[in-house]
Amino acid sequence: MRKEIAIIVVILTIGMSAFLSGCLEGEEEGEFAGKITIDTIGEFTFNPQDIETVREDIFKEGHFSVFDILVYLDTNGSIDMHYHFDETMNTYVIDSIMGKENWWYMAYYDGGWPENNVYRMDHYPYKDKMYIRVLEEDQQMIDDMYDVFRDEVKRKEQNGGKIIIPTVSIRGPKTDLQFNNVTVKPHNLRNDVFPPGVITAIDVILSLGDENRLSYDLQWYDSIGSADVVGSYWINRINDDTSHGRCGFVYEAGSLRYRGFRGNHIHVPSDIRVINSPEYEEWFWICL
Repeated sequence: MRKEIAIIVVILTIGMSAFLSGCLEGEEEGEFAGKITIDTIGEFTFNPQDIETVREDIFKEGHFSVFDILVYLDTNGSIDMHYHFDETMNTYVIDSIMGKENWWYMAYYDGGWPENNVYRMDHYPYKDKMYIRVLEEDQQMIDDMYDVFRDEVKRKEQNGGKIIIPTVSIRGPKTDLQFNNVTVKPHNLRNDVFPPGVITAIDVILSLGDENRLSYDLQWYDSIGSADVVGSYWINRINDDTSHGRCGFVYEAGSLRYRGFRGNHIHVPSDIRVINSPEYEEWFWICL
């Protein structure tokens, strides 16, 4: 009798262990599973480890963009997408998804919210726990945005391949600075994400610092408030203005046509926002 009870206990223990192990594995997979919604088509999940980038000039192995997710879904047969690379805009263009045209996207990171966006889809870095929605847009909106992309590429070509920003402004409680025709150089701050030579928005501040036109401090954040997944550098100080409490510097960059919340002010940390040749970059102080 005791022997039979012992056997039953062992069986139950092994079964419970296997059950708990399966649950934990499921939770782990679910926690890191990516999700993307394509309007009128469906919602798709993916394992980020399966995604490879088509922009090896921008991302290192293991890192990828929102556009790369769509390429993955097309490759595995989940969707039918036609696309091509346009050198005049330095970006991949979606010709159609499931026969439909004029696609754009909305994305934001953990702790974020929906916002207008005119940032190249194949530049927007993926992070865990982010929201991604691909949606059909008005053709005129797409055309206007593509005109801006072409202007950036032309500006860079006219500057001999250098990124020279016509206007950089910085405004804080004690700071009011404006710089014209700022040449931006790569600092490879995020060499874990990007290959050498990729220029991001934070390089503007670092380049001005190199020229002793301002001083600054950087601060690394693993998380901020309700945003558990951050993992980026922030500009913590410019000259005499230092972040404190819920106050600090934020930024935007792009075309004057899309200034502010019309599309340039998106919550992509400046150290992972790759820039081409924006018309302006602005840093300003806010208190949340």
